[in-house]
Amino acid sequence: MVEVKNVSKQYGNKRVVENVSIQIEKGKITSFIGPNGAGKSTLLSMISRLLSKDTGEILIDGKEVGEYKSNDLAKKISILKQTNHINIRLTIRDLVSFGRFPYSQGRLKKEDMEQIDAAIQYMELEDMQHKFLDQLSGGQRQRAYIAMVIAQNTEYILLDEPLNNLDMKHSVQIMKVLRRMVDELGKTIVIVLHDINFASSYSDYIVALKDGKVVQEGVTDKIIDSIVLKDVYDMDIDIQEINKKKIAVYFS
Repeated sequence: MVEVKNVSKQYGNKRVVENVSIQIEKGKITSFIGPNGAGKSTLLSMISRLLSKDTGEILIDGKEVGEYKSNDLAKKISILKQTNHINIRLTIRDLVSFGRFPYSQGRLKKEDMEQIDAAIQYMELEDMQHKFLDQLSGGQRQRAYIAMVIAQNTEYILLDEPLNNLDMKHSVQIMKVLRRMVDELGKTIVIVLHDINFASSYSDYIVALKDGKVVQEGVTDKIIDSIVLKDVYDMDIDIQEINKKKIAVYFS
């Protein structure tokens, strides 16, 4: 379990995360939703220790995140941020191999190769695994980065808006893969999503943030609700049920 207790983060005079306390249960997809500037990505970065917190505690399986050695933490939790900049020319396979670094320290063994192959297969990248990243579309590149995270084989996976630059087909593919990883492999996934219908269709639990604070949290059915979403987004959102899924209609 990940426990966030009274965590805050401030830049200058602006509190971007304010006194947030949440619990992320194992074996579920937890989605962070909310408008731009709500603090979703900042909170995700603090959980992974990419960003330091100003106050509060973050416990991963009962141990404060700051007490983990870097290599041990990299075997426990992986994160994919919105922007990824690698200046050297790599193939997809090279990139995915980086996910094995906490285990191999650069000396890949048979087990590492098997994990790399499985991750490439998961993301349906076999036919292009030897292409260079600068030859790929934005969507293909994003799938390669997610394959790298899968190869890292951590219990906890944090994804910051992983559907950016993806078309509908590949967005659905990725969400189905994530759902399968939770249901079949017992992974725990925390994901920042802008599209609340993806959150509704694939999440077990949703944390809604606004102005750095948790506005509402709960099981998906509780949060995908017109009154709750109006409080989060300051707009009227009609909820309809399609194929037993709650779908938010916010175009009219």
